[in-house]
Parts: sequence; structure tokens; C-alpha cells
Amino acid sequence: MKFSSSLKFNAVSEWWDEYIDYDTLKKKIYQLEKQQQTLSDPYHDLESNERTALVGHRSGRPTDSVFIPLLDKELKKVTLFYESQEEELMERLEKLEEEISKQEEQGLEGDHYQDDFEDDEDDDESLSRSPAGQRNSVASGRRRRLSSAASHTRNLSLTEAPSAIPEEEEAVSPVRQRYSISSSEGDGDIEDSYASLRDRGTGSRGPLGKLVNMMNSVSSSMMPDTIWTAKTNYAYDTRLLYKRKITDLFIAFSSLRSYVEVNYSGFRKILKKYDKVTYSELKDQYLHDIVENARPFTQTSKDRLNDAIDRLVELYTKCVTRGNKAYAKQQLKLHQRENIAWERDTVWRQMIGQERRGELGVAAPLGATLVREPTPGLINIRTPVGLLRITKRMLYLIIAIVVFAVLLSVKVVDGPEANSCFAVLIFCTILWATEAIPLFVTSIMVPLLLVWLRVIRGPEPESARLSPKDATKFVFSIMFSPTIMLLIGGFTIASALSKTNIDRILITRVLSLAGTKPRTVLLAFMCVSCFASMWISNVAAPTLCFTLIRPILRNLPRRTSFAPCLILGIALAANIGGQSSPISSPQNLIAIEAMDNPLDWGRWFAVALPVSAVQILLIWGLLLSSYRPSKAPDGESEIEIRPIRATREAFTVKQYWVSFVCLSTIALWCVAHEIEDYVGDMGVIAIIPILAFFSTGVLKKDDFEQFTWTIVFLAMGGIALGKGVTSSGLLDVMGEIIRDMVDGYKLYNVVLILSPIVLVISTFISHTIASVLLVPIAKEVGRGLGGNHQDMLIFITGLICSTGMGMPVSGFPNQTAATQEDELGELYLSNVDFLKNGIPASVIATLVISTIGYLLMRAIGL
Repeated sequence: MKFSSSLKFNAVSEWWDEYIDYDTLKKKIYQLEKQQQTLSDPYHDLESNERTALVGHRSGRPTDSVFIPLLDKELKKVTLFYESQEEELMERLEKLEEEISKQEEQGLEGDHYQDDFEDDEDDDESLSRSPAGQRNSVASGRRRRLSSAASHTRNLSLTEAPSAIPEEEEAVSPVRQRYSISSSEGDGDIEDSYASLRDRGTGSRGPLGKLVNMMNSVSSSMMPDTIWTAKTNYAYDTRLLYKRKITDLFIAFSSLRSYVEVNYSGFRKILKKYDKVTYSELKDQYLHDIVENARPFTQTSKDRLNDAIDRLVELYTKCVTRGNKAYAKQQLKLHQRENIAWERDTVWRQMIGQERRGELGVAAPLGATLVREPTPGLINIRTPVGLLRITKRMLYLIIAIVVFAVLLSVKVVDGPEANSCFAVLIFCTILWATEAIPLFVTSIMVPLLLVWLRVIRGPEPESARLSPKDATKFVFSIMFSPTIMLLIGGFTIASALSKTNIDRILITRVLSLAGTKPRTVLLAFMCVSCFASMWISNVAAPTLCFTLIRPILRNLPRRTSFAPCLILGIALAANIGGQSSPISSPQNLIAIEAMDNPLDWGRWFAVALPVSAVQILLIWGLLLSSYRPSKAPDGESEIEIRPIRATREAFTVKQYWVSFVCLSTIALWCVAHEIEDYVGDMGVIAIIPILAFFSTGVLKKDDFEQFTWTIVFLAMGGIALGKGVTSSGLLDVMGEIIRDMVDGYKLYNVVLILSPIVLVISTFISHTIASVLLVPIAKEVGRGLGGNHQDMLIFITGLICSTGMGMPVSGFPNQTAATQEDELGELYLSNVDFLKNGIPASVIATLVISTIGYLLMRAIGL
């Protein structure tokens, strides 16, 4: 979560204006970033070179002289507010201690409710300014109304169990429930809660519990009653009064301590951002020399706050919990949590939650009624129950269902199983292509349709239809295959690299060597994007790269061609990276699953890495010739790119551990075929990082829940559909047609025919779905050629599926790039950019696979 959002969640709403103005300081940092060239001019004079009295040092960077006064202003605001709050709260604490001391001296004698409550009214005026004041002032008024009624009724002992309530006193219980403030035991009062908590440890109804109760009663009869232990109405009301006062003051002190912690984090975060953006070194100096010496952040002030809180705990222990300090702390923390839940459940928080869930299109003003605009329909039909809006997706779903019903009722191919499987294949293809429903939902539907329509057949020679029960076992057994485990292992490695920040450290260190020339910076980012896509998926990799280029984009001249060139280059390179390793994209795993002799990582790298390198260089040349990014908008001068500073973070023990496990796992994957007698399969090797990271605490349960399980189910559905096509006999029918089509063609001619077909389909639909549909066809084409060429054609099909990148919707990297905006909200890329550069890039990548890739596949024995 960004700190600005974290600040909203952790701030006390009444003190909002007294916190560090983080957003304003962040905007100023970006302004200084743009002005840095001017500010760094040694002949440029700045009036703001003069520092405030808070700063006793002189910085060597001109931007520091502008930014430090802003920090000083915020620090002064925080300091003044803290001092006023601390003084007020300390006075209230001392007054409360004096009141309690006087109360102890007076004991049980006299009836001075009126004096106490008059003092309480004065306190309520100051409490109204505290975080819990408004709510508690209402409660105090209710108690004042009830005190007179309670004085006429004899109350229960604080230590009696609820079962000890006499019949004539049962009518008092509702009054006491209303009278007490909330406790951990629901609506009961604090003292009954304490009694029940005590009884849990001994069992008041058992022999030991009775013995303890008897000893307590004997000891209590020997000890004189005090105001804190007596059973009179007056004593009970007094304890409730001081319970509320202590609780309110405890919450106020805790809020002030939280105020100090949040502001310290704010100064540390904003200084870190300032150093990162302006390449300064102000953080350590200002934080240690200035901030930590200001009164709110000194150790003396922290000790004073902690001491005040400890004193309140002692008072609560004495006045409420009868000497049980542990229970006093538990109660006070409970009241603090209740206050936080009450105070921070505000309209803006609900709006943030709705926006994150996608329920809000644009931010609405506070207090406004939040109404979602209905999705406009293509067709509006009035019905007796209201207006029916048929959207685009609904129309696609209706078409898919109609086509499915027609294909089931009409004989298209021979054999009932093959015909039903053909209907399922077309139905799922329409849903996947149009995304009428989420892709993974269509995949989950596949086993249901295969079982209900009895598509699965048994082994030859009988090849009889399996019963739904047997078909269910078969389908689910093939869905969770070693390939799926390999995919989950890839997710684990990607999550560990991202969580330990290894990916950012390595990427920034490589990019720091790129220099300032646009052409070298473009090539560096393309190489980094491709490499990152190999390990952290081609969904996360471009997102990370787009984050890293923001400082570069902010400092570019307006309308420069380098910005769209760089964004598009990252997206295209991420697509190329999707073919570079077996775990970089689901289509690669689907291809491996379909091979008769699956490739190990070593042979995959032998083909994919050279092919990817050539593709990156050729696409880089295409972008340079298309955009000419070195030229400024005036067409004469050349632009220089601000270099990326490498992170200074040293590797930690955890990062070394993650690196060791990842490299070891990849090494085992590369030689999986040579050691398969010992490890079984690459899917078993994928368990190693899962065990290593989750058992040592590198990854948590939440990380496992955040894996992209939609992709897992998408791949599982694809595997199930492929097996259904094979088992039903549909693939044999398709094989006869395909064999007739390729009869007389040589292997390379078939490659040249198949390649553009795969490219066109993968350009317009999801790369993963394209592989689900095309890999079985490629496998059957290979069988029709004679020899053992099906694995080669499957490999080529899997690689080309990643090269369909001619449209904004062609793959996740393109979709992410298409949404990138400048500071004015204008998109960097248009559809023309994708058509002009994405389509030629796709053709280039496909030609490289069908030529260089083909030769390398032949070299490794395919």
C-alpha cells in the first residue's frame, strides 16, 4: 500500500490537518526533478538558499535548499501540535491521579455524586476534542441519568458469578447492562466479565473452583472493604466513573503515540523518495540531525508517553480489575480497538474499498451518494418485470449457446463422441475468443461438459464410452498433471524474487549501465523486460519496467517520440520473453504437456534463448527506424536520458537463500531428463522451491493465496480439452483431413504454412487459448508427415503463440502498455502505434522462429 493511503487509514480523523502533508511534499519533489537541470547550474541564484534555523548544515545540492524549508515547516507544525496535546493530556493525567487519591481518602463515606459529575462535565468539554470524546460524552450523560436510579438498588458483588444472582435482584441486571460500557464479555459489565474470566481458569462449578471461591470469600471477609472492592451502589458507580475517565485518557495517549510514529514514518518515506528522485543524500542527515532531535521524536518524549500509559494501566488495575494488571491491559487494548473501529469506519474508507473492488468508476465527493451507472446495452427489451439490457457479452454468450445446441443436434463428424466433442470445442472456442464469460470459468466448464456428454472413451481396442463416474476420475486425474505443478513452482519462484526485491535490485543494477543515449537505454530496457518475463511472468515484468521508467518519462520533453517508443519496446520484449523459458507463460507448459518426449530446460534454452536474442535486436532496429527516438521534438537537437541509479542495498541472508534455491531448481530443471530415474519429473522438482520458501517464512499463506490461480485453471481446462479431443476420436477425424492437406509437402513447407496460421489466431485471441486450440492440431499435422516430427511442430506452435503482438489486446504486456498515461492523462500509445510497429514485429519474430528456430530444433534432434 502506498504511504499516502496508509496515512489515511492510520490517522486520527480529527487531527488530519496536523499530520505531515505527504502528498504536497511528493508533488514538490517531482517539480524539483524537472527543475534539477536549472537548479544544478552553479551560476543560478536561489533565494531559498537561506535555511531556516532548524537546519544547521549546508547541503551541496541546489534542490536541497528548496526542499529543506518545506520539511522544516511540516516538522514545526507537527512539533507545535504535539507539544500542545502532550501538555493538555499530562495535566488531565495529574488531575485524574489527584481525584483518585482523594477518592481513596474519602472512602465509602458521604454521597458526593454531584461534585464528581460536575467535574466530569468539565472533562467532557476537553474530551470532545479527543479521538473518542464525542462518543463517550453521550455515554457519560446516560450514566448521569442512571446514577440516581442505581442508588436505590442494591447491586451484585463484583466477584460473584452470574449464576449467583438472587431472584429479587434479576430486575437490576438490565439497568446494570445499560449502565456499564462495553467489555470483552458482550453486554455484561466489566466486573462480571472479570469474574467469568477468573472462573475459566479454575472451574467455579468443580471441586477446585468451589474451594478457591470459598477461600476467596473467607479472605475477603477478613479484609476491610475499600471504594474499589465494596459492593455498594456508590462504590459501583464510582468505579464506573473512573473506568471511563481512565479509558478515555488511555485512548488519547495511545492516539498521540500513534501520531508520533506515523509522522516519523512520513518524514522517513518522503526523504527516501526525495533522495531516490533527485539523487540526493539528504535522508540520513536530516532524519538523524533534525527530525530525531525535534521534541515529538526524542527518546525522552517517547519515554514520557510510555510512562503516562503505564500509569494509566496502574490506575485501571487498582480502580477496575482489583489488582489484575494483565486483565487491565487486555481491557484497555480492547477499548482502544473499539475506538479505532468506530472512528475510522468513515465514508471515505468505504469509498476506497468500493473503488478497489471495482464498484466505482470515478471518485465521488465525500458524502455523495454512490450510484453505479448501468452498463449500456446493445439491445433494450421491455419486459413485464422491467427493462432487459442485452450487452455485448450477453449477445456473444447467447450466440455460443445457440451454436452449441445446433452442433449437438446435427451430425458434423462421424461418431457420437467425436461429434459431441466437436460441439464442446467450438462452444469453448467462441467463449474464449469473445470472453463472454471469464476465461477460467470456461476452462472449469470443460470437464463438466466432457463428463455429462460422455465424450471420453476407454482404451483401444474396445474404445467404449466411459460411464460418467469413470470419466470423472479420468478427467480430473489428467487435469492436475506435472505440468500444472511446474506452473505453480514458477509462481513460487516469481513471488519469492519479487517479495525479497531481488528482481528490482538486479534490474536497476543492469539499467544503471545503460548510459544516457536513447538507443542504448531502449535496448537495455528491452533486454531487461525480456529477461524478467522469463522468471516473473510476462504480466508482472512489464508492470515493473513501467514503474522504473516513470522518472525518465517525467523528464522528457513534451511530444517526444522516445516515450511511446520505450513503452512499446518494453511490451514487445515482454511478449518475446514469454517464449524464453518453460515457466514464462502457460502456452509453453501446454506445449510441453502435449509432447511425446517433453523437452527439458536445457534443450528449450538451446532454441529459445538464441531465437529471443535475435528477435530483440531486430525489433529494436525496427523501433529505432520507426520512431527515431534520439531526436528532440524540434527535430534538430538530441535528447539525453537521465541515467537510472543502481540501488545501494546489499544482499541479505534471505536474498542469498532465495537466489540459491532458484538457481538450484533451474539447474535441476535443465538436466531433468538425465536424472529422471531419481527425481521422476520436472513437476516433482517444482516442489523444492515451494517447500524451501514457505517452510522458512520467505513466503506466507497470503502469498500462496495471491498466485494467479485463474491461469492455473485455464491451463487445466486446456489440458482436459486436449485429452477430450484425443480420447473422443475427434483428433483422428481431424488427422485424416490434415493428412490430406499436407500430403506431398515437405516438413519445412508445412512449417511455413502452419506459422502464419498460428500467428493470426494468437494475435486476436489469448496466447494461452491459442495454444490450447492449436497445439493438438500441430501434433496431428506432425503425425501426418511421417517420422517423429510432432514434437517439433508443437514446439514451433508454442513459441509463435507468444509472438502475436500486433494489437493492443494481444497479450497482457500490450494491454498494460496501452493503458500508460502521461501527467495530463493522455495515452502514450494509440492503435496506430500497435498496427505500425506491432504487426511488423510479430512477422519478424515469426520468421525468426520458422528459420533460425527451425534449424536449432533440428540441431537438438527434433
